[in-house]
Amino acid sequence: MATHAVSDATFDSEVRESATPVVVDFWAEWCGPCRQIGPALEELAAEYGDKVKIVKVNVDENPESPAQLGVRGIPALFLFKDGQVVSNKIGAAPKAALKAWIDDAI
Repeated sequence: MATHAVSDATFDSEVRESATPVVVDFWAEWCGPCRQIGPALEELAAEYGDKVKIVKVNVDENPESPAQLGVRGIPALFLFKDGQVVSNKIGAAPKAALKAWIDDAI
C-alpha cells in the first residue's frame, strides 16, 4: 500500500473516520525537508500495509485541515487513532526514527 493524497474535502472520511491508524503528512512541493522524507514514508506505507494508512495533505492546495490542527511548520506529521490525534512530529527525520515514532504511537 502506497501513500495517497487527501484533500480538505476528504480529510474526515479518510482520516478521522478511518478504522486503522492514520499518519498524516502535511507537506508542500517547495519544502525540501518534505521531499526528503517522502521516500521513507512511501517505504513505510508498503511495510505497514493494512496496519497503518499513510496519507499526504498538500498545505498549499488544502489550507483548512492544517489550520484546524494548528500546523505552523512543515513537514508536520500527525498520527490519528480512532479519529483523535495521538501523536505529532514536526520536521524531517530518518526512516528509522519515523518508524519508531509510529510504532510507539500505535
